[in-house]
Amino acid sequence: MFTGLVESEGIITRIERVAGGARLEVYAPEFGRDMSIGDSIAVDGACLTVIKFIRGAFIADVSEETLSKTTLGGMRQGGKVNLERALRLSDRLGGHIVTGHIDAIGSLVMRHPAGNSTVYQFAAPPQLMDYIVPKGSIAVDGISLTVAQTRRDGFAAAVIPHTEQATTLGAKTVGTPVNLEADMLAKYVKRFVALYAGVDDEEPRAGRRGLGDMLRELTDGR
Repeated sequence: MFTGLVESEGIITRIERVAGGARLEVYAPEFGRDMSIGDSIAVDGACLTVIKFIRGAFIADVSEETLSKTTLGGMRQGGKVNLERALRLSDRLGGHIVTGHIDAIGSLVMRHPAGNSTVYQFAAPPQLMDYIVPKGSIAVDGISLTVAQTRRDGFAAAVIPHTEQATTLGAKTVGTPVNLEADMLAKYVKRFVALYAGVDDEEPRAGRRGLGDMLRELTDGR
């Protein structure tokens, strides 16, 4: 588990394709000096396991599944990534509960200043928007953000200067793909409501009823 509070940025120094995936080397000499082999690290929001340390860097294996469903599949040598160590039970939960299991790839649509913060607009797949609500939480490249506004095909979040400076967010250009992970609590609520309503939550999107429809049906049937 993670919190979405990025601790450091790392630089990808090597990507080696291996059978069934890839091996990733990330240079971050000041990051996680207390880490051990086998520890979990969120790399741009994707949970990876440390298999080796070398010259101020750590090495992790990335499965083919992770490469195909996250932005790690498009990473290049020299690229920067957000890093966070796994949450300890004694830590403060400053962000929100993040599993490191990416739900979808979105993209940065636009950004504009708004007072002492910057509003970022992101595009997201329609199926993910079922779990995103105003004032709720969303992890973007492993960064815990509060949703300011939603629309059918995306959402907006206000980002303070510290977050822009301490993560890769401020350097992203319009059109850049990002990893998205919805709030785990929203997924469970939707699943439980669907089961209670007798709806197959895995049916194709075109034939699927939304959470609001399910709740209205349950209310009307009381």
